Amino acid sequence: MTAPVFLADTAQLADAARQNGGTVVIEGPEGRHAVSVRRLRTGEEIVLTDGAGTGAHGTVRAVSGKDRLEVAVTSVRTEAEPRPRITVVQALPKGDRGELAVETMTETGADAIVPWAASRCVTQWRGERGRKSLAKWRSTAREAGKQSRRLRFPEVAELATTAEVAGLLAGAELGVVLHEEGDLPLAAAELPPDGGIVLVVGPEGGVAPQELTAFADAGARTCRLGRSVLRTSTAGTAATALLLGRTGRWD
Repeated sequence: MTAPVFLADTAQLADAARQNGGTVVIEGPEGRHAVSVRRLRTGEEIVLTDGAGTGAHGTVRAVSGKDRLEVAVTSVRTEAEPRPRITVVQALPKGDRGELAVETMTETGADAIVPWAASRCVTQWRGERGRKSLAKWRSTAREAGKQSRRLRFPEVAELATTAEVAGLLAGAELGVVLHEEGDLPLAAAELPPDGGIVLVVGPEGGVAPQELTAFADAGARTCRLGRSVLRTSTAGTAATALLLGRTGRWD
């Protein structure tokens, strides 16, 4: 089994890289999870990351209290941002299915996730509820990133309007709206070798006609995944997996 991953401060990882080793101290909630929950002990292997592509491999040098451990770093590496970059625009699902979507898209390899307030969304993010929901999505992405041993966690953006999603599509090398009546299978769409791919996943009630028009005006293609219709909380994960395989990022 690969070594567990924990978050570390970017500056500490940079210092370890300059020193070609050294010690990184993990404290606070992350240290508490390592010491009191995972019960790491001296000599065990561990991976540290800042979640932005820099990671360090090392061993636990010392453990103290309930939330502090020192890691002897043996190597540091920086992972380049993968290309093409895959952004999933996710319409707000009902209940906790939003966190499920974020978790599985993170584990699969999505690079960015944009929550979208589609017109047919039953769930609405407003005020304090919206802030708490966004915080849950970001926490889910962070924890799923660690669990799946990623060095670069997906960015979870602020809640986007339809106009803002259209802007993302206009700036993408390839913009795709997933739709069961799409004129082109996603498996057959021509993919860019570089740049960005933006996937739009609609709500359970479907993408409204005026939204489809706005996205088409922004240059997006309407594509179908397959013969079956997936739920909004799983479509983004399936589409991301398909693209990762086709682009060679899963080689």
